[in-house]
Order: sequence, then structure tokens, then C-alpha cells
Amino acid sequence: MFRLFYMIYAALIFLVVMLLIFPLCILAAFLGRIKGGNVIYALCTFWADIWFAMIGIRVKKSYTTPFDGNKKYILIANHISYLDIPVMVKVFRKPMRALGKMEMGKLPVFGFIYKRAIVTVDRKSAEGRARSIRILRSVINKGISIFVFPEGTFNETNRPLKDFYNGAFKLALETNTPIRPVLFLDTYDRMPYSRRLSLNPGKCRVVFLDEVPVEGWPVKDHERLKQQVYSLMEEKLLEYQVTWVKHPDKARNA
Repeated sequence: MFRLFYMIYAALIFLVVMLLIFPLCILAAFLGRIKGGNVIYALCTFWADIWFAMIGIRVKKSYTTPFDGNKKYILIANHISYLDIPVMVKVFRKPMRALGKMEMGKLPVFGFIYKRAIVTVDRKSAEGRARSIRILRSVINKGISIFVFPEGTFNETNRPLKDFYNGAFKLALETNTPIRPVLFLDTYDRMPYSRRLSLNPGKCRVVFLDEVPVEGWPVKDHERLKQQVYSLMEEKLLEYQVTWVKHPDKARNA
């Protein structure tokens, strides 16, 4: 019963804050894709601050090395929950564009905001994926960081990560943009991908790992870069003992 009331409360707060910022998002849209998109993203960080505070989810970010806020990055993260993008909006305060599913843009009100703060992709279409990469390249060239889930969809395995797609790593080498891996450690516990009506309060840790520089790498080495980033993230997820992974030591003690 508590979970039901909590979900209703969280949904109402989500909608109320969204409706409050919606008129400002409409005005910002007239500023163009870049400037207007930056304003809408800032409004989304305001929405995230209020929403997480009012539903009792404590988002905490940490860095393994100092973070240069004035530098553009390709942010690479694991994907394990519907909360992943809202949490990223909460912790990354500089202009940023995430790559997200095109289907979400069809929702009323939310879809308007989503399409102007996110670079949408039709993953079923090679042409659609290529178009999204072109837009991301344009965004990076304007000094704006981008955020990508290289797994493509939710990691529905018991492994730390699914296999990565190549696109983000090719783009990093083509644009000479460093990669900053990001780990979502608790979004799975707050709202597992398999149960949409399972949101619950608690901690949400986000860890920014060391920057992976790409200067001097030939574009053809995207596979090696991908494997380097994958291994780094996998190692750290195992070290933090995230709950969606079946750990050998826990299995032996079960």
C-alpha cells in the first residue's frame, strides 16, 4: 500500500513540476536548437532538483579524478533503469545532449521537452542512426558534451554490462573528444528496468571515472577504444558490487 501511494505521489510531483516549466520551454524553443536546447536543459535540471528532493531520492556524485567543467566530453554510462537519464540531468550541470529513444518524444507535453533536450534516435533504422550521429557531431563541434548509453538498451543480463555499440567511440575519435565513463550504481535498486511501478526512495550514487583521452588515436582503432572503456567500467561495477550482477563470492555463500 505504501508503494502504491508513493508511486502516485511521485507521478503527481513529476507532472506538476513539468507543467510549471512547460511554458518556459515553449518560449526557449524560439531561441533555436542550440541556445534554446541549452535553456531547456537548464530547466530540466531545475525539475530534477525539485523532483528528487520531494520524493526522497538522495543523488550523490563523486569523481575518481577532478572534473573539468569547462571541457566537452562524450559521457558513456551503463543503462539499467528508467531513472538513468533523470539522474544524469541532476548531476551534470553544464549544457549536454543525451542520445535517447525516439518513441519517448511522442508523449504529450513531456515529448515536447524531450525532443528539444535530447537527440532522438530510431535504432531500428540505419538511416535514423546515421542521422543521429550527424546531429551529435554538430553538437560536439559547438562545444557541448553528449551523453550516450553504448549498450543501446537496458542491460537485461546478469553481467555488469551488455556489449557496446561502436558509434560513440567512432565519434570520439572523429571529433577528438575525450570520453568520460559514468557509473549508475543504485538506479537499478531505486527503479529496476523490469518493473516500471517499483520506484522507491533511497540513495542514488553516480561515479565519474577517469577521463579516457583519445588524442593521437587513429579512427580505425575505435574497437580498441571501446574495449578499453568497457573493461574499465566492468571492473569498477564489479568492485562496487552492484546488485544486478551475480557475484561469485555471494553465490558460494548462498
